[in-house]
Amino acid sequence: MTSILGKYIGRFKIGSSVEPADAEAVLDAMITETDGSVLADVLTEWHKKGIEEEEIHSFAKIMRERMTKVNSRHENFVDIVGTGGSHAKTFNVSTAASFIAAGARVPVAKHGNKAATSNSGSADVLSELGINPSIDPSTAERCLNEIGICFMFAPNYHRLSPTLGDVRRRLGFPTIFNCVGPLCNPASAPHQLIGVWERNLVSKIGNALARLGTKRSWIVYGEGGLDEISINGPTVVAEIENKTVRNFEITPEHFGLEASPTHHLRSNDANHSSKMILKVLLGDPHRRSAEDIMLINASAAMHIAGSGDSLTDAVSIAKESLRSGNAHRKLEELAKAIPV
Repeated sequence: MTSILGKYIGRFKIGSSVEPADAEAVLDAMITETDGSVLADVLTEWHKKGIEEEEIHSFAKIMRERMTKVNSRHENFVDIVGTGGSHAKTFNVSTAASFIAAGARVPVAKHGNKAATSNSGSADVLSELGINPSIDPSTAERCLNEIGICFMFAPNYHRLSPTLGDVRRRLGFPTIFNCVGPLCNPASAPHQLIGVWERNLVSKIGNALARLGTKRSWIVYGEGGLDEISINGPTVVAEIENKTVRNFEITPEHFGLEASPTHHLRSNDANHSSKMILKVLLGDPHRRSAEDIMLINASAAMHIAGSGDSLTDAVSIAKESLRSGNAHRKLEELAKAIPV
């Protein structure tokens, strides 16, 4: 064990946080540590203490500086992403919403990973949909610029370690990396819709993103523990525009839709999730709520990126993306370009 990891295991136990001056050394120690039990101890004590805004900002700043970058020819484009860790375990809503947005001519630079704390990660469900998630950065860049949608598999852009990844999956609870990952989009998406698993993370991640810089983005927490916008009640939002943070709540009615339950939206695994997504994209949703949650999240992301003067306008555009088949065609185009 490196001395700094031992130091912070002890500091976490008394409620102290990682000091900004130590953040890079702690990150490097976690990347190079080969003893999984040490990493488990660090992440467990950190989880018990609670993750703070300063820690999120410090780690995200370092990872942004180090990441492999993708260049976009688009001026306005968006990432729709969740932190994971949601107790609701819904199907992959952000991935599904990405196809609707892309079908509505809002380019999407989707960033994600395999499941660490959920039943299905974005990379897992894309594989089930016939799309190769682990393409190299140059191919992702080409897909973004030519098709208007790409997927950037986090391990190909951020130098962490297999040991750390294995420990995270084994622990089963969200960690600092769940908070930091969505803030480190390799294409530097100017607009983001980021869902978080706990209400108190809305302000923490929102303030961290404001300090890091964004054009206009939302951090959201949905009623019932959803790391996305809810169709079952209010959603807490932190809107970051440049360096300013504005907090408010939205409901399905703001989108012109009625509230509906979410228990039908749970997925068992990536295969189940992919079937739920396909049914919506093909116009035959197993439940209206499945289509509605995709529409709400897609339209919010589109609105953030400047599509639609209001949320209801954006919903109308998103519905047309579905009804016209454009959303499904974006899936087909991506699958043809980068098949499994």
